[in-house]
Amino acid sequence: MSNPKSHIRPLTNEEEAEIQRQIAADPDDAEATDEELVHAKPFAEVFPELFESIRRSRGRPTVEKPKQVVSIRLDQDVVRKFKATGKGWQAKINEVLKKAKIG
Repeated sequence: MSNPKSHIRPLTNEEEAEIQRQIAADPDDAEATDEELVHAKPFAEVFPELFESIRRSRGRPTVEKPKQVVSIRLDQDVVRKFKATGKGWQAKINEVLKKAKIG
């Protein structure tokens, strides 16, 4: 698998220096003092409700009957025809297989 950021060129020294100047000039980006760091608390402790809502909302929602991931080889023309039906073509294959008389 290739690096998704491989097309991004490295910053020049001048660009990096300009970014650092902008950071230093930002009045809302003051460095934390040692005293502040000693008294710092974890996000989850300071904002427990917000932390819980963020934690719960990550990833796919749980479902009662999750689909099973499988690998299957199909003829190219079959895949092409299903893909031509547009978004949800995998679900259409699932429906066709469910309706098939198996057994």
